Amino acid sequence: MADTHARNFTRLARLDIPGGGQVRVEGGFCYVGHMDAPHGTTIIDVSDPRAPRIVGRVAMEDPWSHSHKVRVEGDLMIVNHEQNKRHFHRKGEGLLEHVETVRKREGRDPTDAELAQFLGVTPADIPTLRESARRGYHDGGFRIYDIADRSNPRLLCHQRTHGFGVHRFDTDERYLYMSTEMPGFVGNILVAYDYADPTHPTEAGRWWMPEQENFDGARPTWKGYQNRLHHTQRVGDELWASCWHAGFRVIDATDIGAMKTIGSFDYHPPSKHPTHTVKPLPELIGGRRYAVSVDEEHAHKTGQLPAHLWVFDVTDLSDVRYASSFHVSALDTPYAASGARFGAHQYVEKLRGTTVFCAWFSGGLRAIDLSDPHDPTETGYFIPHPTGGHPAPQSNDVEVDDRGIVYLLDRLEGLDILEFRPG
Repeated sequence: MADTHARNFTRLARLDIPGGGQVRVEGGFCYVGHMDAPHGTTIIDVSDPRAPRIVGRVAMEDPWSHSHKVRVEGDLMIVNHEQNKRHFHRKGEGLLEHVETVRKREGRDPTDAELAQFLGVTPADIPTLRESARRGYHDGGFRIYDIADRSNPRLLCHQRTHGFGVHRFDTDERYLYMSTEMPGFVGNILVAYDYADPTHPTEAGRWWMPEQENFDGARPTWKGYQNRLHHTQRVGDELWASCWHAGFRVIDATDIGAMKTIGSFDYHPPSKHPTHTVKPLPELIGGRRYAVSVDEEHAHKTGQLPAHLWVFDVTDLSDVRYASSFHVSALDTPYAASGARFGAHQYVEKLRGTTVFCAWFSGGLRAIDLSDPHDPTETGYFIPHPTGGHPAPQSNDVEVDDRGIVYLLDRLEGLDILEFRPG
C-alpha cells in the first residue's frame, strides 16, 4: 500500500492487529496493549523491523475488563486491568440510584424510556446497564507476568485496586506508579507499589490533589470526575502528573512514602481539552528547562481549537510560563471531516533530543522539532490509510526504539513500523 500521506517517514512494515491503547518496545520485542477484549496483550519480535513476527499473546478472561496499557522491566511485563467501556457501565450505578429516587418520590419504578432520558442513553441500553449494575465490577487493578519466555507469558499476580481499576501507569526498576480509583477519593489518584517481590507487590505511597478527598465526612471541592490524575512519569526525583481538566502537577518523589507537590500549573481555561501527558525535555535549551504537554481530543466543538501540544518554560516551578503551542489544522489531513476524533492524543514518552513524535488521531503521526521551544516546527508526518472499513485512522500511541525505528499504533486497527529521515 502506497504511503501517499507521508513526509520524511517510510513504512517498513504493517501488522493488521486489533486496535490498541499503548505500544512499548524493549530488547527487540514490541508489546501492544489492546483496547477491547478478548484481546489483551500481543508480543511481537521486531528484531527485523521489516519482518515483524507475533510470538506471544495474552487473552482476556471475560468481556468486562480490558488491558490496553503495558510496560516492561527486564523479564517482567506489567499490564493494567480496567473496566471495559467504564464510563458507559458506570451509568448503571446512576440507574440504581435513580430507580430508588423515583420509588420514594412516586411509589413506582421508572420506565426504561425515563431511565434512558435521565442517563443520556438509549432505551435499548437499559437492560445492559441494569445487568452491569447487578454484576458490579471487582477486577480492576494490574497484573504482572513473567515473560522470560516471550512466547508463554506466565501470570505472577493480579493486584486489585478499586472502582474502575488502573488506567495508565509508569514503572521503574523498583516502583509501579499506578493511576487508579481508590476508596475515599473522587477520580483517579497515584498509588505507588514496591514490586521487589513481583508475586506480591506492596503499597509504598499515595499522592492526590486535596480537592479529591471524600472521606471522614469531607466532600470533594471538585464535583464529578473532570479533575483527576491521568498518569505520572518519573524524571529523576520528580513525578510529572497530568491531571486532566486540572492541568499538571510536579511531585517530589524523593521519599515515595511522603510525596509532595512542588509545582502546579492549570491552563483550563483557556484549554477545553484535558491534559493527557506532560514531561520535561531531557536537556536544557539556552540554559532553561522546558516541558511538553499534550491534551486529548474528545468531542470537538465548532469554533474551538482541536486538542494540541503545548510547550511550557518550567525553569522555575513556582512561575511556570507558556512558551508556545503546536497545532494540526483540518487542512493537514484528508480525514478531518470524517467525523472521527481529529486532535492530539499522546507523544512518545521516551523523549530523546528535541524531536517529539505525537499521535494525532485522524491527523496521523506528527514529528515536531522543539530545538527552538518558542517556535515548534513540523519536520515530518505519516497518516496511515484507514483499514477495516473505518472512515479514518485513529493514531493513538507512538514509540521509538533504540535504533530510532518508530512504531505507530491505531486504536481501531493496525500497527505501522516506520523509518524517519528528516530532510
